[in-house]
Order: sequence, then C-alpha cells, then structure tokens
Amino acid sequence: MIKKAKKNADKMGVDNVEFRMGEIEELPVPDNSVDVVLSNCVINLSPDKRAVFGELFRVLKPGGRICISDVLRSGEIPREIMDDPKAYTG
Repeated sequence: MIKKAKKNADKMGVDNVEFRMGEIEELPVPDNSVDVVLSNCVINLSPDKRAVFGELFRVLKPGGRICISDVLRSGEIPREIMDDPKAYTG
C-alpha cells in the first residue's frame, strides 16, 4: 500500500505528503509533528483502541486534525438506506 500511495501521489503531482510503514498503536513519528491524521478503516482492526487514540493525540501538532473513516455494520442495511448513498456515507 505504501508503494501504491507513493505512485498515486507522484501521478497526481502531490509533494506535500509523506508515507511511512508502521503500526497504528506505535506511530513512527515524533511527538507534536503531524498536521493531519487520516484513518481509513484501520482503527477498527486494532484490539487496543486506547493506544491508537493515545498515539493520534501524541503525534498531532496543536490545532492538528483527525479524519476517521471506519465502518462497522451488524446485520443487513435496510434497502432505503442502501438506495441513498448520502445515508451511509455521511
């Protein structure tokens, strides 16, 4: 995924991002060094969510932001919601 992310960033001409391999419970970055943390369906895979959030707040600069997109479902999604993307992507 790191290779793919770098390739996509290069293709888009994005040079203000950095990709690092690491565990979400032990992020490989110094304290107060990150502007934005993005999580796309990673937190729900961690058995130690307290450690995850501790790390997120440890690495964020003052005023930094967190964007989390984790999806969990139990049971079937009703048809009226499935037919309305805004209902399940907000």
